[in-house]
Amino acid sequence: MSLAEFDEIKFEHSTTRLDRPSSYLKRKARRNPNGIEEGIAELRKSMLSNTVYVGNLSFYSSEEQIYELFNKCGDINRIIMGLDRFKFTPCGFCFVIYNNAKSALNAVKYLDGTKLDNRKLQIDMDPGFSDGRQFGRGKNGGQVSDEFRFEFDANRGGYSFNDSVVEGGSILNNGFGARRIRDVYIPNIGEGGDVEEDSYVPGQ
Repeated sequence: MSLAEFDEIKFEHSTTRLDRPSSYLKRKARRNPNGIEEGIAELRKSMLSNTVYVGNLSFYSSEEQIYELFNKCGDINRIIMGLDRFKFTPCGFCFVIYNNAKSALNAVKYLDGTKLDNRKLQIDMDPGFSDGRQFGRGKNGGQVSDEFRFEFDANRGGYSFNDSVVEGGSILNNGFGARRIRDVYIPNIGEGGDVEEDSYVPGQ
């Protein structure tokens, strides 16, 4: 078994197929714990599904904005916003469920890469929503990708939450990989556990 059918070249077209699974879905199929046959079955299910996954959303994009954009590809049955599982606030993704599979495929083909609130949307086929998938899977409740983000992003909560500590010029991470730290203050600990005074100025 292979994933060749999803990369098949159709010579009647002069550009890359827009109706094929993303590299993420194909990678997930190859790594399916029950074997590649089940992974391929899941891919085929995704291509016939009426649900799309929308990533890289601003935390401040509203359901109404998403509806207005995605409704151009077909009638929408339901929009499910992705939520931080601890704070129950939007965390940058959603599921759009159409009334038919053709509309979902059109959304992937024609809206992937579209900008909404100045963010380039990542739209992917989805095998179908199930309860629980609306919550972020990151350690801190949001998306895992945000925990690895180094740069400041006002639309996705500012700096990435990080409980790592800088010590002696190196980064001690929390098991999720090394990340940059800005303006981290490590007090000087004297003998007896007392904090020694210093001339620390934030941002310098």
